Amino acid sequence: MTDQAQQQLTEAERLEALWSGDFGNDYVERNFDAYNARGPFWQMILNETGAESVCEVGCNVGGNLRWVSPPLPGGKVVGIDINRKALDHLRTIIPNVRAFESPARSLPLIDRAVDLVFTMGVLIHQPEESLPIVMEQMVRIADKWVLCGEYADDHTVEVSYRGHEGALFRRDYGNLFLERFPDTLQLVKTGFLGSDEGFDDTTWWLFKRY
Repeated sequence: MTDQAQQQLTEAERLEALWSGDFGNDYVERNFDAYNARGPFWQMILNETGAESVCEVGCNVGGNLRWVSPPLPGGKVVGIDINRKALDHLRTIIPNVRAFESPARSLPLIDRAVDLVFTMGVLIHQPEESLPIVMEQMVRIADKWVLCGEYADDHTVEVSYRGHEGALFRRDYGNLFLERFPDTLQLVKTGFLGSDEGFDDTTWWLFKRY
């Protein structure tokens, strides 16, 4: 992509191009085996929510969905990602997952399509212009629960990410959801996940959706 073409993209489009291309492909390979210890957390979430249908926005190769999928009925688990290589791996590893190639700001599901929708390390890569849209899309397709696990801070802090600026933001995502959806979401639980649980200093928030 030429510099002129890059400048004509919005920030959301620029980052979507980044993650759908070679940069995203490298991420797939680098993190392929990074999910092996996550089972207990996802078992706790399924027990807490009783969810029978789940969608992960930014599912990558299915490292989270491999723990979510086995106890749920076939076809009730959805993975959405913008990187085609990741989705090819997902379809091979967990063939009963419904996989969609789509940006997070335009989710290809109907309103209240699944019991639980979640992100893990995806909202941190949304610029200011698209973050509210992605949050709205998540709440739109959730029937009962919304969960996000992200790098947290009391205020928005941009962090340089592998040589790219404007590509990673620590924020108080729990408060951002509550401020935007005060009559729709109620915070039920929050916690922190470290390396022992197979995560990278991740704060998570679980919301009940009304």
